[in-house]
Amino acid sequence: MVEQIKEAKNYIESQGILDAQVGIVLGTGLGNLAEQIEKEKEVPYEDIPHFPVSTVESHSGKLIYGNLGGKKVLAMQGRFHYYEGYSAQEITFPIRVMHQLGVQRLLISNAAGTVNPDFKKGTLMLIDDHINMIQDNPLRGKNIDDFGPRFPDMSQPYDAEMNALLKQLATELSITLNEGVYTPVAGPNLETRAEYRYLRRIGSDAVGMSTVPEVIVANHMGLPCVAISVLTDECDPDNLAPVSIAEILEIAGRAEKDLTQLYVALIERIQL
Repeated sequence: MVEQIKEAKNYIESQGILDAQVGIVLGTGLGNLAEQIEKEKEVPYEDIPHFPVSTVESHSGKLIYGNLGGKKVLAMQGRFHYYEGYSAQEITFPIRVMHQLGVQRLLISNAAGTVNPDFKKGTLMLIDDHINMIQDNPLRGKNIDDFGPRFPDMSQPYDAEMNALLKQLATELSITLNEGVYTPVAGPNLETRAEYRYLRRIGSDAVGMSTVPEVIVANHMGLPCVAISVLTDECDPDNLAPVSIAEILEIAGRAEKDLTQLYVALIERIQL
């Protein structure tokens, strides 16, 4: 893996992508934040050695490099999921490459269903903690000591300083920002009524199919990260109605303006 990461890094640098400071991972239906970036380079995933290729229609699959909020940013427009058939190590390969490219902060987004009846669809949820229910772990196997310790601490997986700043910015911008626990599952099917009840009982506020593998790897490398879910559907097991992916994408698109405002403001304010 070390050699593969080096080859991917060298190729990306050969495309003129240098001095990246902030990494961004854009989730389902949330690719338009990339339009705010003053672009210098775009690189399709398929051109990068050893990079996975996104198979999901709503994920365009390219790295975007440029200026945003006074910082050099490197955004993944399209991410990878366990349900696509990738291992957790493959899913998180780009995060390791970003770190090698010099990224100092990682901002993650996703679309999720709310299992907390107090949270409404179309709003945002700042992830304070998570319960990992994806069967694979990106750190499984022989540890590479140059990346991080064998047993990384996860007592504060989401950076407390950036989380506090996001809450302050949400107040300043009059944006509803719930805060809660995110649970990723393998997918790709949505959950049953009984599964939603179970998720709520174990302490989940939102459920999705991504993010946590990236967060585990970021913590392993000592890369501070934050994550925000766009809540696209309300998962009330007692009043559960079928939901379409088209509807999820439509709600994600409407809520994205708030996410964009928050992340642009965060990038402007963080000290590197």
